[in-house]
Amino acid sequence: MRTLILGGTTFDHIVTLPELPAPQPQTIHRAPFHEGTGSTGAGKALALTKLGLPVTLYSAVGDDAYGRHIVADLRAQGVEAHYVLDPAGTERHINLMDAQGRRISLFITQASPTLAFDHAQVAGLIRASACVVLNIISYCQPLIPLLRDYPHPIWTDLHDYDGHNPYHQPFIEAAHYIHLSSDNLPDYRPVMQQLRAAGKRLVVCTHGAAGATLLTAQGQWLEQAAVPAPAVVDSNGAGDNFFAGFLFGFLRQEPLQKCLQYATLCGNWCVGAFGLVDPQLSSSRLEAAWQQHFGNA
Repeated sequence: MRTLILGGTTFDHIVTLPELPAPQPQTIHRAPFHEGTGSTGAGKALALTKLGLPVTLYSAVGDDAYGRHIVADLRAQGVEAHYVLDPAGTERHINLMDAQGRRISLFITQASPTLAFDHAQVAGLIRASACVVLNIISYCQPLIPLLRDYPHPIWTDLHDYDGHNPYHQPFIEAAHYIHLSSDNLPDYRPVMQQLRAAGKRLVVCTHGAAGATLLTAQGQWLEQAAVPAPAVVDSNGAGDNFFAGFLFGFLRQEPLQKCLQYATLCGNWCVGAFGLVDPQLSSSRLEAAWQQHFGNA
């Protein structure tokens, strides 16, 4: 079952500080950083590829050094990808991180909201897939009409959706399965229930170190505690690894609780490694860790 991931490649500059800076003028003399491929499409594609699932990524890069880095990096890690060139250049972020993994993201350049897609090519990629992940990137919104008669599951990740932002609505309407976080939803259950009432087949809400909550179309609630990470090295990509671990289990028709357990293990490993994905991620390691943590439950 080939999964098509639409959108989400950036070049990120990640600065790690003991704590996020206070809102006042200051000079910070020690600010370790690393940089490389980022964003939600790349994170999901890398994690699913390492888990052994056939994946195609369709995304945007600029004709610049940052875009060439992304293309070469994902190719070297085995990700099958197709790109549309963005005349605005490659989108770039500066992510300020603290020791707990909290993040402030600064979009220092942004992708164009619409791009000159080859609609025949995208339609062909859609037809060749058995699952689509529609990321909430501006340039993906014009692709939604191509999914109108798509007969297979469509997933989206709403990230820090607040329950009201109209920007997310076209993506919500297009998707059958929803992931989101409770970062901006202190009262997340009513929003999950609203999504279920709108016909969504599954809603998953992540809570960082507090675990995750799942609501089925039948109204069943499932809870899953997080597996504590031994150390927070880089939390960028943790949500995408959680998503990938869940989808990996779901496509294998595992019980939903096991899908959540796979997801939390993948998110845990991502937090403990630099980059968008733990280099040691694999389906065999995931299954062995699941047996260790949950197999006797």
